Amino acid sequence: MNHKSGYVAILGLPNSGKSTLLNAILGQKLAITNPKPQTTRKKILGILTEKEYQVIFLDTPGIINPSYLLQQRMMQQVESSIKDADVLLILIDAYTDSTGKKIFKTFFGKNLERLKKNVILIINKIDLIEQEDVVKMIKHFEDLKKYKAVIPISALENFNVDRVTQIIVDELPDGPSFYPDDVVADENERFFVSEIIREKILEQFSEEVPYSCEVLIADYKEREEGKDYISAEIVVERDSQKAIIVGKDGSKIKKLGTVAREAVEDFLQRKVFLELRVKVRKNWRSDENMLKAFGYSPDK
Repeated sequence: MNHKSGYVAILGLPNSGKSTLLNAILGQKLAITNPKPQTTRKKILGILTEKEYQVIFLDTPGIINPSYLLQQRMMQQVESSIKDADVLLILIDAYTDSTGKKIFKTFFGKNLERLKKNVILIINKIDLIEQEDVVKMIKHFEDLKKYKAVIPISALENFNVDRVTQIIVDELPDGPSFYPDDVVADENERFFVSEIIREKILEQFSEEVPYSCEVLIADYKEREEGKDYISAEIVVERDSQKAIIVGKDGSKIKKLGTVAREAVEDFLQRKVFLELRVKVRKNWRSDENMLKAFGYSPDK
């Protein structure tokens, strides 16, 4: 029997459900999720391995018109993922607003033909609209004859996700596995711990504060006896943002530390001592050197 393998880029607008879909396909939480847009900043690689195939998924930041350097770097990661992929999985929200439709049409409408890739269109969140509207959307996109398949799903409810995997495998080229069978991601535990903490910042704080934060793991010690020690730095752009995260008498950062520690322990399946510190790095989202230090290089 032929073995299939290849790369699949998951593309879409912010908050279309890309990370939720990746987690559903893999059967475990790998990418952080949040109702706020632009949750995913870096390309996340997730690996699904079965006897007959290996699919390497690239979960990408949401497509936006970049306003500052960090967002430019995020869009460069999208372009890089498109180039690397054998199959493109384009996710649209079943109730995308007019602004989203315009961005979708501008980015994908002009690029589909030149990409020369197998493209699968996923209509997500169909549980939130009427069935007759779902049927109309499917017919509209099928009539365009630009996609290998048009699949309606609810990633959150895990509806029709298996169908997505089947279609992807059908479109993959023959080839050997790229990763060992027991590997599900190419990042280390430090990366996922920093992402979990950032997810909790998104949950605990509102407006601009979460988008001005970056999380760095300053120290990570695994211990044979007792709890693992993790020291994390929350980087913000302004003193006022630091004050919001710390809270009166440290109340906010204490609460953040508790929920983040519990989530990290659930992910690692072991006890940890988590220490959080907040540092100010003015305008880091538009500083070339700081972005490189934080892992947002142009070629990544």
